Parts: sequence; structure tokens; C-alpha cells
Amino acid sequence: MKKERVIAFLCFLCLFLPILVSAECTCEKDEEGDRNKSLALKYKITALFSILFSGGIGVCLPMMGKMIPALQPEKDIFFIIKAFAAGVILATGFIHVLPDAFDTLTNPCLKGKAWEFPLTGFIAMMATIGTLMVDSLATGFYTRSHFNKSQPEKGDEEGAGEHSGHVHVHTHATHGHAHGSGIASEVSPTTTLIRHRVVSQVLELGIVAHSVIIGISLGASESPSTIKPLVAALTFHQFFEGMGLGGCITQAKFKSRAVAIMAIFFSLTTPVGIALGIGITNVYDENSTTALIVEGIFNSASAGILIYMALVDLLAADFMNPRMQSSGKLQFGANVSLLVGAVGGTRALNQQIFPSYQKQCL
Repeated sequence: MKKERVIAFLCFLCLFLPILVSAECTCEKDEEGDRNKSLALKYKITALFSILFSGGIGVCLPMMGKMIPALQPEKDIFFIIKAFAAGVILATGFIHVLPDAFDTLTNPCLKGKAWEFPLTGFIAMMATIGTLMVDSLATGFYTRSHFNKSQPEKGDEEGAGEHSGHVHVHTHATHGHAHGSGIASEVSPTTTLIRHRVVSQVLELGIVAHSVIIGISLGASESPSTIKPLVAALTFHQFFEGMGLGGCITQAKFKSRAVAIMAIFFSLTTPVGIALGIGITNVYDENSTTALIVEGIFNSASAGILIYMALVDLLAADFMNPRMQSSGKLQFGANVSLLVGAVGGTRALNQQIFPSYQKQCL
């Protein structure tokens, strides 16, 4: 009899405890006791320079292949480091950005039946599909543009006869011309280079989208207990996101000016967001309808982009690379590195970022 009562009591707790907990999440600002403007400002300034430095080092490190031979794209260690960085980016999308977007777009401050729709998942899904479309269309556009420039003139006899059904490709490696079928052209050095360029640009867009939002949120916060753990977590992720992006930029072989612009743009995004947040501290309300909608939409879209890029353009591209497929040792190292990066990123986010958000509703 006692056992039945205990079971009934446990069932009661399982059914009603979530309701009691969720009922405590209200549309209210943080208590004044948790605010300390002067101490929070010190942490913000520390975060600004720490994230700026770690992001700059992270994005520039893969570009130092000329000085550090081990970091050249042709080396095995490059694949292993890139797999680790991709694991961190994947954890950022799944463990930080997407759950945060769910919390934001289901906030009690958002009233109305419209917000009962699973908007977060829908936006993330559409962002993923949109990224695929942009990825495909941009690659196709640049490929056709390059091949059209390489086509022979109408009077060129080379374009007629037995080679009329083939694609005329200009390869930079040989400074000559090579003929191949449409299938062969898909894996030509030119096509691969174009893919790397599109990937690096789309990846930077996804990283920048959530970096701005998290920077503004951190800069506008006046709670030292919220800011302090974010400094360490964001420094860690900015460094490894930078390494992943830097690896893509290196493989894209942009001109020096374009490389510098992309590296600086990535490094400054979060610090600029923090500076903006500091500037609007007195007028920014994180629970306002506008702030919640903008933050939720940006984070949802960013999560979709990051997850797609990490899985398709970073991991799938490298793990299906003939170089890795032909080396069991490299495959093992890359798999271990990926798992360590994903688990390490998850652990850092779970311990550093989540507690600061969870205690607002627990």
C-alpha cells in the first residue's frame, strides 16, 4: 500500500512539477540586487578585448601556413584542426544558439496565438534550405562565369569537332588549358576553389549573425553574474570559430586584401556588438517585444546556417575528401578530433552559458 502511494506521489510530481517551474518564468526584469553597473562594465571591457584578441588569433592561425608548415592545407594536421573547429561550431549551433532561440521566441513576454507556432524550428529550417540554395546558386554562377570566360572564340577550331561536347577549363596550376567531360569538371581545381570561396563567405555570414546578437546582449546586461561566465565561454568559441573560418579562407586562396577584410570583419563583429550594447544599456530592455523577436529570429536563422555549414561544407567536404578516405590513420584522428571539439564545446556552453540563463526561471 505504501509503495502504491509513493508511486502515485511521484507521478503527481512528474505531471505538475514542470507546470510549477514554468509558472515562475515571468515577464519581469532582473532583480536590482543582481545588478552592479561599475563591476559589469569592467567585465564587459575585459570581454571586448579578450574576444577581439582570441578571434583575431583564431582566424589568422590557419593563414600562417607559410611560417608554420604544419598548418598548410596539404598537411594532415590541418584536417584534424579543422575537424575540431567544425565540432565546436556544430555545438554552438545545436547547444547554444538554437536552444537560446527557442527560449527567446517562447518567452512569456510574447503574447498572442501567433507565438504558439514553432517559429524557431521553422526559421532554422528555412535558413538551412536558404543556405543550401545560396551555396548551390553562387557556386553555379561563379562556375559558369569562369567557364564562359575560358570558352574558345567562335572561330577557334579547337571548340569544334570531337571536343564540342566537353568543357573547356583553364587551370591555374598549369597555366594552360585542359579538356574534360562535364563530370570531370566538377572536381577540377577551379571548381574546388570556387566552392571554398563560396563556403568561406556563407560561413562568415552565419557566424556574424549570432555574434552581433550575443555581443549586444552581453554589452547591454548589467548583471556581473551573467557576464562573467560568458567571457570565458565566448572567448573559447570565438577562437575556434575563427580557426574554422580561417581554414576555409586559406583554402579559398583569396587575394591578400580580401583575406584581411574577412579576418578583420570576423574579429570585430562581437566586440562591436558589445560596444553597441554598452551604448544602449540604459534604453535596452531584453524582455521587450522588439528585442525578443529580433534576437529570436537572428538566432534561429544563425543556428540553421551554422548547422548546415558545419555538417555539409566543413565536415562532409573534408571527411569525403580522397586524401582522408585513403588514410585510415587520418580518418581516425579527424573523427576523434571532431568528437572532442563537439563534446568540449558542449561542456563549455553547458557550464558557462546555460546556468546564467537558467537561474532566471528556476
